[in-house]
Amino acid sequence: MATAHGPRFGVEEEFLLVDPVTRRTVPRADLVLDAAHGPGGGYTHELFPTQIETATVPVPTLRELRAELRRLRAGAGAAAKAGGCRVVGSGTPVLAADPAPDVSAEERYRRLRSEFGALVDGQGVCGCHVHVEVPDPGEAVRVLAQLRPWLPALQALASNSPFLDGRDTGYQSWRTMVWARWPQAGPTPVFETPEEYDATVRMLVGSGALCDRRMVYWHARRSQRYPTVEIRVADVSPSVDGAVLVAALGRGLVGRALAEVRAGAAAPAVGDAVLRAAHWRAARDGLAGEGVDVAAGRTVGAWELVGRLVEWVRGPLEDYGDAGEVDALLDAVRRFGNGAQRQRAAGSFTDVVDLLVAELGGHGPPG
Repeated sequence: MATAHGPRFGVEEEFLLVDPVTRRTVPRADLVLDAAHGPGGGYTHELFPTQIETATVPVPTLRELRAELRRLRAGAGAAAKAGGCRVVGSGTPVLAADPAPDVSAEERYRRLRSEFGALVDGQGVCGCHVHVEVPDPGEAVRVLAQLRPWLPALQALASNSPFLDGRDTGYQSWRTMVWARWPQAGPTPVFETPEEYDATVRMLVGSGALCDRRMVYWHARRSQRYPTVEIRVADVSPSVDGAVLVAALGRGLVGRALAEVRAGAAAPAVGDAVLRAAHWRAARDGLAGEGVDVAAGRTVGAWELVGRLVEWVRGPLEDYGDAGEVDALLDAVRRFGNGAQRQRAAGSFTDVVDLLVAELGGHGPPG
């Protein structure tokens, strides 16, 4: 059982709303959110009215995080049924709304539409964001640099968006490719100080490449709202187990990176071009092929890279009491596949949506 001395962490998950008959996404976020007023809260709008977002409270243990994820998913599922739809965890719409809706009514989303035009089209994609508490800003920016080489493997493990509107994209994580269109999406630049980080963000906002600080869409960032490092490479998971696995590994990565920072270790010297290639390969192959060994500059099996990641974070996983659960969840992914692999094995596109509906509350393997 997880112990309480690990850093507090939390998860934000974005979900799609689908019609139970057509299985297409439907713009019913207002109805669903009106019905989702259970104890604890944690439900908000997203960019499009075909989506909702959930956010756990910060917790110190994996057991508590699992309970939070179950609470939020159960509440979202019940609210969706009240609104005549269902909730699914997929990074992209398997069958999209026809016609496609415009962005949600919130002022910020309208501003995104105004500033970025057609770039916003198709951005109704869903990720899983892991927050890990790192209160010291100086340590946080150095942690970001330590994380850079490990995030492609986490992305591959979490890939769960092979389809888009009734077609196979040829990728395991098409969400990654859609999200990469934003001006500042991609690997986090290396910063030496929080002042340098903040100055860069101010410049990007001033240039118009970002509407505001919340539009820092790097693969990992300092949260603008919380004293956390936020990892943003994962597709939303079909199941609770998948989200638990991503969160545990995310906290392990931050814990190991923080230990490296406090030991005075230099950040790995990995260029952005190599990292972009690694993230592209992770998006295309997921766990089904190869990934990029960013240190050696060559391809190796995706599972080999996942294994290296797990070994790098083994110490924090054991310290936090998470190692046994992570190993069990990884064994299940090896047997049953991650989300993208299970989507591809499900059958027709309507069968895929039905699988995703069934797995929402945890009825299925992780991934």
